[in-house]
Amino acid sequence: MFRSLPEGVRLGYRLAENFTISIVDDDPTVRDALCRLMDSAGVTADAFARAEELLASPSRTKTTWLLLDVRMPGMDGLELQRRLVASGWKVPIIFISAHADEQVRADAMQAGAVEFFEKPFSSPALLKAIRAASASLAAGPAGK
Repeated sequence: MFRSLPEGVRLGYRLAENFTISIVDDDPTVRDALCRLMDSAGVTADAFARAEELLASPSRTKTTWLLLDVRMPGMDGLELQRRLVASGWKVPIIFISAHADEQVRADAMQAGAVEFFEKPFSSPALLKAIRAASASLAAGPAGK
């Protein structure tokens, strides 16, 4: 799991307007906690228990970020990333996993993930990574 904010504590900032994060994790406790965290940051979150659910969902088209577990029943997170990249989907991906090794991390990052967190991780660190990468993406390529 991860270290979350205390119950009832809301963050003093919003990540972005019209920001939607899709969360794909087979653990309902993690999905619920991440949805609450995103809500505290003023972010809409859609949660899915399996990669196949995200692929079949109309929510996929409004997703601006993806939080993705590595190990799940059916299609794993790395396979989902490969399929999304192959289809031309340009949404940033942050991986979260309790079962990561250096090769899994390297594969995810080489395929374009913006961050990789091992459980447990801190909520502020996750939000900071999203905020920093969002700012970088909004700024565009260097020199522009």
